[in-house]
Amino acid sequence: MGKTLFDKVWDTHVVHRIEGGPDVLFIDRHLIHEVTSPVAFRGLKSRGARVLYPERTFATADHNTPTINQDKPVADPLSANQLRALEENTAEYGIRHWGLGHHRNGIVHVIGPENGITQPGATIVCGDSHTSTHGAFGAIAFGIGTSEVEMVLSTQCILQPKPKKMRITVNGTLSPGVLPKDVALYIISQLTTSGATGYFVEYAGSVFEQMSMEGRMTVCNMSIEMGARGGMVAPDQTTFDYIKGREFSPKGEDWDKAMVYWETLKSDDDAQFDKELTFDGSKIEPMITYGTNPGMGIGITSDIPDAEHVEEAKATFDKSLGYMGFNEGETMVGKKIDYVFVGSCTNGRIEDFRAFASLVKGKQKADDVTVWLVPGSHVVERQIREEGILDILTEAGFTLRQPGCSACLAMNDDKIPAGKYAVSTSNRNFEGRQGPGARTLLASPLVAAAAAVTGKVTDPRTLTQQ
Repeated sequence: MGKTLFDKVWDTHVVHRIEGGPDVLFIDRHLIHEVTSPVAFRGLKSRGARVLYPERTFATADHNTPTINQDKPVADPLSANQLRALEENTAEYGIRHWGLGHHRNGIVHVIGPENGITQPGATIVCGDSHTSTHGAFGAIAFGIGTSEVEMVLSTQCILQPKPKKMRITVNGTLSPGVLPKDVALYIISQLTTSGATGYFVEYAGSVFEQMSMEGRMTVCNMSIEMGARGGMVAPDQTTFDYIKGREFSPKGEDWDKAMVYWETLKSDDDAQFDKELTFDGSKIEPMITYGTNPGMGIGITSDIPDAEHVEEAKATFDKSLGYMGFNEGETMVGKKIDYVFVGSCTNGRIEDFRAFASLVKGKQKADDVTVWLVPGSHVVERQIREEGILDILTEAGFTLRQPGCSACLAMNDDKIPAGKYAVSTSNRNFEGRQGPGARTLLASPLVAAAAAVTGKVTDPRTLTQQ
């Protein structure tokens, strides 16, 4: 029987199989940031342990970083302490550190791919659930806990039970105005937030084959939101073209050797998956969430469903709508918006800002909406300036902030006030995720752009057709 892409990568990294237990898995790349690493380093010090392969670990500051005035001392004492701890720990153990002000600094899941750290066939972990992003390159990538961060630092291995395998195939052609974020939200709305629990997902079909690498990263990033351990896409020419020439990518003969292996990374024709699902991409429209988990999403022209038509328990469904201030049967279009956030490891890349700018060009920001545009890295920030996107944004009344996780989560200064509505291109809309009492509507950069210029939930297709 043939092997799946997941099997091929996993099996080549198994150091030892424990009978009736987890596998000991070797880790190629370990990404760390300031939030989940301090306790891990404290554990190393208490045991007198060393970092086994410091060259395989890459550190960046992102969760606690301010997105304005990064050249000044960080005001929040907790954030300042965590950022300082990361700097000191990485210096002590000889680990690469891209802190505030470094030209390679940015969100951990943005800088990995853009620097060539993320490569096909690799195993990649990070103390962050959205590590699944890197699976877009045909890598096995997943988030780990603090104790596991310590384990990887000291042994370069991790104990992991092998997940089951699911393949999600999406064929057809996406309609104008439909972005990869919409594909991800659509799939999650069909599976619910627990529909892929226990599985590692491979995305296949013409829709993903035609996607850019940045689009694939967006989809794989959201895999965790349907309960999956991770998601991945088989590498192809699009992948290889993206990787080639980047700082940590193989060069010369090493590139040729890598390509020999990378070109084998696809599921065999007779490979067996534990579960298979297929969707028609032409039926997907711009999506938006109405509740308090990413599975509570609908096409933007649809009405909020009745409780009996959703998988959620009625009490949970009612509680979610109560928190959001919405009712069954209401339309989302036209609902007033207070904040718009474009950024995060889901949608903080250059293509996301190109999409946003394409819609706001020649228009003006709505007066009563606060808009935070936050690039995922300094590299993205430079691209925005070099491509003239900043000029378009400025003319439309927007300002650009500095790189960081920003309003994806309430761990820095960029918090949505209680009771306010935010259209967000991030990945989670849980209660309080963007600040205590904040109400989050997940959407694509185009839907965010439409809200930014109208001040309300708006189908972006109605603006692009004008």
